[in-house]
Amino acid sequence: MTGSIQITEAALASLIGLTAHEIPGVVGMAPANLKEGLSRVLGRANVSEGVVISRDGARHAADLYVVVAYGVSIPTVARNIAERVEHTVRTQAGIELAATRVHAVGVQRV
Repeated sequence: MTGSIQITEAALASLIGLTAHEIPGVVGMAPANLKEGLSRVLGRANVSEGVVISRDGARHAADLYVVVAYGVSIPTVARNIAERVEHTVRTQAGIELAATRVHAVGVQRV
């Protein structure tokens, strides 16, 4: 087969955001633009807003802005997010992320 497959940054951000939502302890995503404040926790329809994809040549990196549940181990949740996101992006999109940075920007009771 000739040709190529291109995965847009928007599609990659959606895949990453949906994957992060699957992790126990994640309440939701937060806007990457913190000027909007932490009062707005994004639901599944807006998951890509909490993900910023950066690119250096062919290498991609992801920054995720998440709100976690009160009482969970934030380092454990962040590690689980990073591991699952890297695996999902590798297996479903064929992209190896150079870096996955998880920013816990809020804690909320559920």
